[in-house]
Amino acid sequence: MSAQARKSPLRASHGTTRTTTLRSIPRQPDRSDIRQATAQDYATHLRASNNKHGRPYTEKTVRSYVEAVRALDQWMSREGVEGDFLSVGTDTLNLFFRAYFQAHSQGGTNSTQRNLRPFFMWLEEEHDHTNPYRDKKFQRYAPPSAGRPKTLSQEFIRDLLRTTGNGSPKVREFEKVRDHAIIRALTEGLRSEELLSLRLDSLDLEQGLAQVVPLKDARATGEGRIIPLQPKTVVALSRYIRAREAHKMADLDWLWLGTRNRGHLTYSGLYRMVNRRAKEAGYEGCHPHQFRHTATDDLLSAGVSGEDVMTIQGWKDPTMLRRYASDMAVSRAVKVAKKLGDRY
Repeated sequence: MSAQARKSPLRASHGTTRTTTLRSIPRQPDRSDIRQATAQDYATHLRASNNKHGRPYTEKTVRSYVEAVRALDQWMSREGVEGDFLSVGTDTLNLFFRAYFQAHSQGGTNSTQRNLRPFFMWLEEEHDHTNPYRDKKFQRYAPPSAGRPKTLSQEFIRDLLRTTGNGSPKVREFEKVRDHAIIRALTEGLRSEELLSLRLDSLDLEQGLAQVVPLKDARATGEGRIIPLQPKTVVALSRYIRAREAHKMADLDWLWLGTRNRGHLTYSGLYRMVNRRAKEAGYEGCHPHQFRHTATDDLLSAGVSGEDVMTIQGWKDPTMLRRYASDMAVSRAVKVAKKLGDRY
């Protein structure tokens, strides 16, 4: 048999006539190519590693950490900074954060500075690179001491609910029924990820309860936490589940389904829905997480103890309670003092 007629003994050669080629690597890559390759290696490291709590990094965390590295890479390319990441010292990093601060304010700089720290810890461990974060000359950016109020007004939430039919049983359109139930569920103080992680078996509507998937540090318990639901939230969820039965993807375990027979609702879909309904009601856009601040204020204003609020919201550190309740603290204190009337 001639050499041309011989068959390959390899399994991959059977059933296809196409040859697979590897991605070509430039023989003389520039510094930007090297930095991008380092960022890819870092992302692979994160996905194969555990965090300080002994659990895998979430994909959201990986993206945030890698985006901080890419921001540094883009700045180095834009400013003509020579060298790869191993050439970045304290002075260079200080210049980067100063430029980042001018474009993104203090809060954004603080977040990027925190997200970039694990990268330089990795460079220190893997490549014996001197970590600029350990240098006393490294300039740190603190988080903003006070931001704009995040608690939503009662009028806003009521107007938002009106755009979805206000819970009327005559409203049968899937999207309106779903959006009304989502907004009602947000008023319970759920995190966006907790809301989107709900499954059909997460609800006990007879008892008016919902069990959320444990997040972050709470994953160690594996139990999550129980959320008491308002009566109108229970009714809204019941109507949504009935409307959900006609959905093309009704067999999915996920509670929230997309419109136009799409599957599991994503965060981007949730964010767009909330802002679309806000604009329909005549307001500026808002963030879904603001409902969590509002729920905290609602509970405290109703006289629920701080300890019970922490249990409902899933917090272990009292500083979280103070942080979420800070922008309405004065208002609550004034109302309580006025209820006392004349004390003498």
